[in-house]
Amino acid sequence: MKTFNLFTVILSLSFFISSFNRIDNSNSLYKNSPAATKLNNTDLDLEKTSNDFFKRYSDLKKYKSDVMSLYKNRSLGSIWFDEEQVNEFGSVLYEKAKNTNDLVIPYQKEIEQLFDSSAENKLSKTDADMLLSSLYIVYAKKNNTEAKKKVSYDALLKDFLNYSTIEEASAKNVKDDAVVSFDQYYKLQDALKQYKKLDRSKKWKPIVPAETPYKELRPDAESSTIAQVRTRLYLLGDLKHDSKSEVYDRELMDAVMKYKVRNGFKPNYILAEEHIKEMNIPVSDKITTLKLNMERCREIASQMANSDEYVLVNVPSYEMIYVKNGKVQLKSPVFVGAPLTKTTIFNGEIDRIVFSPYWTVPQSIVQNELKSKIAADPNYLAEKNMEMVNGQVRQKPGPDNSLGLVKFMFPNSDDIYMHDTPSKTLFDFEKRTFSHGCINLKMAKELAYAMLKDYPEWTPAKIDKAMAGKTENSFKLTKKVPIYITYFTSLVNENGEIGFFQDVYNRDTNLTEELVPENKVADK
Repeated sequence: MKTFNLFTVILSLSFFISSFNRIDNSNSLYKNSPAATKLNNTDLDLEKTSNDFFKRYSDLKKYKSDVMSLYKNRSLGSIWFDEEQVNEFGSVLYEKAKNTNDLVIPYQKEIEQLFDSSAENKLSKTDADMLLSSLYIVYAKKNNTEAKKKVSYDALLKDFLNYSTIEEASAKNVKDDAVVSFDQYYKLQDALKQYKKLDRSKKWKPIVPAETPYKELRPDAESSTIAQVRTRLYLLGDLKHDSKSEVYDRELMDAVMKYKVRNGFKPNYILAEEHIKEMNIPVSDKITTLKLNMERCREIASQMANSDEYVLVNVPSYEMIYVKNGKVQLKSPVFVGAPLTKTTIFNGEIDRIVFSPYWTVPQSIVQNELKSKIAADPNYLAEKNMEMVNGQVRQKPGPDNSLGLVKFMFPNSDDIYMHDTPSKTLFDFEKRTFSHGCINLKMAKELAYAMLKDYPEWTPAKIDKAMAGKTENSFKLTKKVPIYITYFTSLVNENGEIGFFQDVYNRDTNLTEELVPENKVADK
């Protein structure tokens, strides 16, 4: 990922000042309305609320299904309101609707009073929000050229909750390429609302360990620290109820596992000091992290959102994700470059897969690590299955080869690629920065299987044979696969769970200082 230049910083600052203030307030749906609270409960309550609304606004009944699709499965509440006022997105919608030829605004009198400060507004927030959602449906159907396209909350986000739309509606000065096409942006935006709400609640208290020095906590342990951890995981949504118990019981074990998995920790039940420290990171820092990663979403190439196949490697979470036809086909742990030999953040295209690869040892490694060993032991190269070819040291194919049994090539100036590794035990570590810059895959064979499914000649048996060969075998893909090496320290997974990951290369700190120098990220 390229360093932000001054122009980008200026644009980004304008985004932070306007956009994040707009979404600061998002309490549960219509907090002053009893009916509204029900919208966040069961499907039955949702149905009762909608029936009541559409009974009173009968002209809108034909839009009921589409309107309710905007609210279904949402837990963050109102779409068109910030606290007691219609938000900027609601204003954009109303202006667009008014300026659309031949568009009949339903219940126009009631909707107009929402934007008239002198008018006496007698509508409940429930009715007001659902009226604006109905207006959105009317507007979308009028302006949607794809008649069969299903209206959804995601589509609404892309229409109204992006930087370009808001700025175009108000200042008319933002270029089209400012639209955020990577949907992770909107997922992080929803998470930001949750954490701002948590921050306002003042319920986030530091966990104070009962013992000094800290002693690891395991199942069946009893400690006041356990009760504090329980409360923390309840606030984060990993635990449904807070029993206040000081005993590390089965219920807490499940919550700890959920917390660890989504945050990239080793999946076990041990509560070490580093986990308590992570739980004690202030909510304000989490909010800053979410903002930074929303900004990073702007750097993701638009073709990623439109591509039916791609590989994404996220350095802070030490994970590779292979996506095809819009679905995650494979996830694999990875280890990446050490702080002195960082993995480069960039986009590329995988153009070939190499089975039973040779490893040509970089001259820097030869000079700094191998030269003295070769001088001390004349048999060193033979013992390591290496050979000297044209003045270069290379390791022959085989199970002990440093690249493992297969590598995935994507041309780049830094000579970074993705490959298998014989060092499988390194995946047991939580912080996995071991390589000289390349990406080491735990499930390299499985990725080869998945990527070659559309190539009938490459059966699993043939792949296995090629990986067990004594000579290198390179296959050029007829369709290149985009690869995105990213640096997201927070991401929302396919289950809607937010994960926060270690800032292993200190890029968050650097980016925060560039974008908001007065808002330093606390030492984590």
